[in-house]
Amino acid sequence: QVQLVESGGGLVQPGGSLRLSCAASESISSIYTMGWYRQAPGKQRELVARISSGGSTNYTDSVKGRFTISRDNAKNTVYLQMNSLKPEDTAVYYCTEGPWGHPRYWGQGTQVTVSS
Repeated sequence: QVQLVESGGGLVQPGGSLRLSCAASESISSIYTMGWYRQAPGKQRELVARISSGGSTNYTDSVKGRFTISRDNAKNTVYLQMNSLKPEDTAVYYCTEGPWGHPRYWGQGTQVTVSS
């Protein structure tokens, strides 16, 4: 199985930036889509962004133009660059792996808090 470990979360002011990292236990050059989901208190978990093995990406509408997902196969790592952060972005962010639209492995999550 693929083990995923997220890092990079923390407290940031509105308008600030964070970069989340997800380290995979095996080469991501030979595995399926990597993604980021998030869950805020009292809300359903939602897809934030995903990137296929071939580099195709998509994002939820609320983060388009602000967030960028990327992958570095040499480092077995997936990133989520988050700019222009808003309080509404506050959530636990989870890294995932699996076929497009069907994540099968999940990380433990990293907390992102956007507040003044």
